[in-house]
Amino acid sequence: MCYRGVNCFLDSVFNIPRMVIAAPQGRSGKTTVTLGLVAALSARGLIVQPFKKGPDFIDPGWLSRVAGRPCRNLDAFFMGKETLRRSLSKGAAGAGVAVIEGAMGLFDGVDLAGSGSTAEIAKALASPVILVVNAVRMTRSIAAIVLGFQRFDPEVDIRGVILNNVARPRHEGMLRAAVENYCGLPVVGALPKNRAWEIPDRHLGLVPVGEDEQLFKAAEAARAGAEKYIDLEAVVDIARSAPALSLSESVSTSVVVERGQVRIGVFRDRAFSFYYPENLEALEEAGARLIFIDSFHDRLPEVDALYIGGGFPEVFAAELEANTPLRDAVRAGIEEGLPVYAECGGLMYLARTLTYKDRKSKMVGVFPFDIDMGTEPRGHGYMRLHVLGGNPYFEAVKEIRAHEFHHSTVLNLPAGLNYGFAVERGYGIDGSVDGVYYKNALASYCHLHALAVPEWAPALVTKALSYRRTKNRSGKVHLQRGINI
Repeated sequence: MCYRGVNCFLDSVFNIPRMVIAAPQGRSGKTTVTLGLVAALSARGLIVQPFKKGPDFIDPGWLSRVAGRPCRNLDAFFMGKETLRRSLSKGAAGAGVAVIEGAMGLFDGVDLAGSGSTAEIAKALASPVILVVNAVRMTRSIAAIVLGFQRFDPEVDIRGVILNNVARPRHEGMLRAAVENYCGLPVVGALPKNRAWEIPDRHLGLVPVGEDEQLFKAAEAARAGAEKYIDLEAVVDIARSAPALSLSESVSTSVVVERGQVRIGVFRDRAFSFYYPENLEALEEAGARLIFIDSFHDRLPEVDALYIGGGFPEVFAAELEANTPLRDAVRAGIEEGLPVYAECGGLMYLARTLTYKDRKSKMVGVFPFDIDMGTEPRGHGYMRLHVLGGNPYFEAVKEIRAHEFHHSTVLNLPAGLNYGFAVERGYGIDGSVDGVYYKNALASYCHLHALAVPEWAPALVTKALSYRRTKNRSGKVHLQRGINI
């Protein structure tokens, strides 16, 4: 057994039925198929643990909703093989099957070798793959595509095919015959064209699941489609064919305080919804009690630090602006030394103004610059950051691996700002730096994953504890719900 705050050596074998849902390319229907499968299997009484390959937030939100369990991210750029296996084991505890949605094409990675690809995840986790193929305007050629994927890397265990966007029964018959005759693989599903299970897009991908309950009808339609057009028994059999995995690695946990000794406020609502479950768990494991804050309606509760994640603050800028007491309290708290860690949307919230579709809204204003939302990605992809001196949270860390995806631009940057990161890969604030900080507040475009940067959570909890002690010694008033008490 591992005890908190000590080094442990894990040496075990775990066996969880699992499968990877992949495709030859993006926009093939992976998310629709995965949503439908997870929902349909859950409806049959099977406990399903969803995973998403890559640093995505939106697809996991939908998968979490239909599974009733938090979807977790598996990312080979952030995690080594053992970390991937440990994350799978921990996340799937108590589940009957794990369903892993891939990203982009099966072999697409960050370089020519396919580093970080869905295939790399499948191999690291010894997971069988079901290939979703968009069959629009194609018949016998599907065999050439599937056969090429089978032979490109024989270590990737492709076990079945799901046809998507099938036109009519005759079309389906030709496709099935081609795959089964030339590739020797079973076709375990064939979905017809159906706009009922299409989820609307926005500039970062799908519209998040919590914004409009009417959109959830698409997930319900995907479940009905999976139940009707996919052989669920065959899919589960493929998952059960996955071999047992060994897990052996030295693990260290960092506990800063006893549970509940410090309170960290987390903005979580329709504007700020981009949080990895592991990040929130890491804060709790370090001893923090999390207090969730609705940025539209709440005042600032008594907290010792704030964590403001990403999301779509531009879509809800008017609502954020209207909550003046919260904005004022956050600004006053930062001036008092309140530790704040803000990512992407959080950076936008802490800026002076936010302009979206020609409407300018006032934000917190603790950082003297403005944000303008564009129509094209400004920063998109993995990041490699070098930590600069003075960074309030990563003084002992040399390099950070992270991710960014933003359409906004920082305007009117004054001279003399303090920056926490030099950008070696990515864009950040201006292509060369990211992470502006003031006192104990750090705001950046990069999204961190706690498994990639294990120092992050203990650092934030340590800052929160220091702030709490300083505040208690000085006898300063607390800012509670925007009012001095």
